[in-house]
Amino acid sequence: MEQKHYEVATLKEYGYKDYHILQTIFKIFGRILVAFIVMMLYFSIFIIFLQSINSSKSVTHFEHFTLKWYLEMFDNRQMRLAIQHTLIISASATLISTVLGTIIAVGINSLEKKKRQRILLLNNIPLLNADIVTGISLMLVFSCLLPIFPYLFGWKTLLIAHMFFTLPYVILSVLPKLREIDPNLLDAALDLGVKPRRALFKVIVPAVKAGIFSGALLAFTMSFDDFVVSYYTTGNGFDNLSIWIYGSIGRNSLTPAVYSFNTMITIITVLFLLTVHGFQTRRMKKNGKM
Repeated sequence: MEQKHYEVATLKEYGYKDYHILQTIFKIFGRILVAFIVMMLYFSIFIIFLQSINSSKSVTHFEHFTLKWYLEMFDNRQMRLAIQHTLIISASATLISTVLGTIIAVGINSLEKKKRQRILLLNNIPLLNADIVTGISLMLVFSCLLPIFPYLFGWKTLLIAHMFFTLPYVILSVLPKLREIDPNLLDAALDLGVKPRRALFKVIVPAVKAGIFSGALLAFTMSFDDFVVSYYTTGNGFDNLSIWIYGSIGRNSLTPAVYSFNTMITIITVLFLLTVHGFQTRRMKKNGKM
């Protein structure tokens, strides 16, 4: 019998196109783009670290390795005072905002849906508002009080201003955690004879402690590096670190010890994040989630 020969169709005849080369190009381009973004994010940090160990005050010339700028952080009186003011204001504003924000978040969570949305709208205005508008508006409000309180501007106005823009961050951090817990948890504690104040601190607060911690950390970060609002609301020579740096640049008297302080803050932040990550990993292993 005569055998029939059939031609085998190729993948190209079915419309298949080989994108292997194009996918390789995209992958290489993606890696280059990620490397460029990472370099841009951390290049400035590396430059600051390099200047903190540079014996020369010039940012364009590296002489030799030194640690003298790290010691000068404690010898420079004006810088030491600026760091103390920054830590005091940031810690105080964070503490007050965390306590008030947690209580306000509990109250907002207990409201009806429409009322809750209205309150959240008011809460989000300081977050979306420009820093310069917030700073100038607070300055005008404090200026109206000068006939009553002549020496108002200073640490008092700075603390109030920092509380004003850090409080919404705490509220927005605590509210999602409040929605995750059982809405009848507080009522159950009250039915068991626990007083409302004790139920709040013994039942609700432990249940949302992760949100409280993240809100406090975010509030401290926003307060610690704020410049615009602080610039318009401080006075009487009470400067935080950002204002002192700005003033030193204007007077051409900026000391490289500032680079050392920034590097130290970066190292502390990295160590803190690694510690938190280590605790979370250990907890997940203990609970069998890894």
